[in-house]
Amino acid sequence: MSVHPDTLALNGHAGAVDCALDWPAQAPRGWALLLHPHPLYGGARGNKVVTTLARACTLAGLLAVRPDFRGVGRSGGTYDEGRGEADDMLGLPAQLLERFPELQGLPFVLGGFSFGSAVASQVEARADQAGLPPRVGVMLVGAAVERFEVARVPPDTLVVHGEQDDTIALASVLDWARPQDQPVVVIPDASHFFHGKLVPLRRVVENYLRLVLPAHAG
Repeated sequence: MSVHPDTLALNGHAGAVDCALDWPAQAPRGWALLLHPHPLYGGARGNKVVTTLARACTLAGLLAVRPDFRGVGRSGGTYDEGRGEADDMLGLPAQLLERFPELQGLPFVLGGFSFGSAVASQVEARADQAGLPPRVGVMLVGAAVERFEVARVPPDTLVVHGEQDDTIALASVLDWARPQDQPVVVIPDASHFFHGKLVPLRRVVENYLRLVLPAHAG
């Protein structure tokens, strides 16, 4: 039985940020911060797309950290349209590394789904200024470009979208990606929540992690 905790309360600007921790089978070779969809529409860290991302990360040897945003579960505060949520997320890495010093210097991956993808993009845009550890990978799934500001991302970012997404049109994601020359991985027949397509999604994420991790961790 693992001696690691499976939840951890960290501090945000509006109160506690309650996080689920998914540990790999062996000592972590890195860690990932994975952000969930819209809090006002049932989004939470247990969302099946987010847990699919977490599963891919743990299989790659990463500790997956899944926080609940403001007002969700045991996290304090109320929904703030992505602004306060990004502020909270920018403060988590330093706290996590203080709590688990064995993660210091290990690869860090940032990811999000839907609303969480918009927050992740804002965190990435402000990460260096905020003193976050370098990210070896960024993953945006179901990027909410029609509803929130999704910032430009590094050229090696993984962007995944469903062909039949009825919440955020694929065409809108391509319009966002085109000025950046950002590739988009399209999963055929997939809806916004990837019903029946979670296995292909996980495989795409696993392949991406294999590409970004080896140069940084053995």
